[in-house]
Amino acid sequence: MKKIMKFLAVLLMVFGLMSHSAVALASGLDYDPATFKSDKDRSEWTIGVVTKDNTSAWFMRMEDGIEQFRKDTGINVISRGPASPDAASQVQVIEDLIAQGVDALLVVPLDPQALESTLKNALDQGIVVITHEASNQENTLYDVEAFTSDMFGSTIMDELANAMDKKGKYAMMVGYTTSTTHMEYANAQHERQEEEYPEMELINGEVPSAESEESINTAYEKAREILSVNPDLRGFTGVASTDCPGIANAVEELGLQEQVAIVGVGTPNEFRPYIESGTINKLLLWDPADAGYAMLQTAVKVLNGELIENESDLGVTGYEKVEVSEKTNRIIIGNAPLIIDSENIGDYDF
Repeated sequence: MKKIMKFLAVLLMVFGLMSHSAVALASGLDYDPATFKSDKDRSEWTIGVVTKDNTSAWFMRMEDGIEQFRKDTGINVISRGPASPDAASQVQVIEDLIAQGVDALLVVPLDPQALESTLKNALDQGIVVITHEASNQENTLYDVEAFTSDMFGSTIMDELANAMDKKGKYAMMVGYTTSTTHMEYANAQHERQEEEYPEMELINGEVPSAESEESINTAYEKAREILSVNPDLRGFTGVASTDCPGIANAVEELGLQEQVAIVGVGTPNEFRPYIESGTINKLLLWDPADAGYAMLQTAVKVLNGELIENESDLGVTGYEKVEVSEKTNRIIIGNAPLIIDSENIGDYDF
């Protein structure tokens, strides 16, 4: 009996390893975009867009790009956001769109790993899947990015270092540690600091220092806590659009505007009062409207059976000559960074 039980245990281990390997090997690279060419007229297409949160200023701006695409092409686009900013809610929205029979799914994942099986299901049904802010998403035909995460994270650190005179303690905040791009930006910041700014120090040496959970109130509470424990803090970065407003509120409440520099990601209108007052030093971003438009153009090219390669033009500023890279998936990389401060914030209204 014992021998039988041991044999069964070994079999379970073998099958478990085989199953794990199969999941690990699943990748958008296993799907040929050419096979997703639609045989329907474009007037019959429906494209579903799933954001992290349609009520945030960032994704409301993305909706501007989606609406412009509708006007330019006449293609039916459904835009949805989860009821709450968590992966389970996002999965539900995606599954609903799959059930509606959309021709393409465009997703900005809250947690790429949590969406893998759902997106694979879409691909297996012949639905074009395009992602954004998810360079490690495996089950996607293309992930569209405004630039490389290393470049953007390094630029954030360069701006913070200049604002801090390249010395002193700093902290960094992300929305969620499960957000691929947030962690890539954070790690790139830290690597840049260690390479170029030896007189700067990340508190506790941990990346990140805190999660805002995509909430301004949570960002404020975490920033207050960090500032209380680290009275000599001289800098703060935040890569979710909710981070820096919360950080700025804490800094202003404690009267530390002259001591603590803040650099982060968001939208001009959301950051405007803080930029104009000097509480936030620099705003770095890409235009989510352009990113949304570029995702939609990518889906159209796939549905049309068009090849996307280096120097392909997606028809929107910053994505006129893209670079296409293949890792665990195909990544389309634009050149679309924006750096905003008190001198040029008046040029932007979104």
